[in-house]
Amino acid sequence: MNEKAETFDFMPLGEAIKNAREKNGLTREQLAEQLGITPRHLQFVENEGQHPGFQLFVELITMFDISADQYIFSDKQAEKSSRRRQIDKMLDTFDEKALTIIEATAMGICKAKEPEE
Repeated sequence: MNEKAETFDFMPLGEAIKNAREKNGLTREQLAEQLGITPRHLQFVENEGQHPGFQLFVELITMFDISADQYIFSDKQAEKSSRRRQIDKMLDTFDEKALTIIEATAMGICKAKEPEE
């Protein structure tokens, strides 16, 4: 087995799952019930770095649109981070008026980052 796989630190991914759960307004108990696991098992995944089974892992990253690449291949640049994927998902819910405001805000941020002449 690959040495990296044997020593994989699940803590950052567990923390991302916890943050996504909280952002979605779910308690540990509510999510555990949805997944058919105990709240204690979910706590170990979120806070203790316990590796979940493959099926649970897939359910969690799919449910919260988490990019596992950024955690598994941390030395490589992920195509899209979890935060970018979550923002994309949010943007899909906005109408054109809201997107116009977001676009103007993003353009303002880009302009503010430009060096002054």
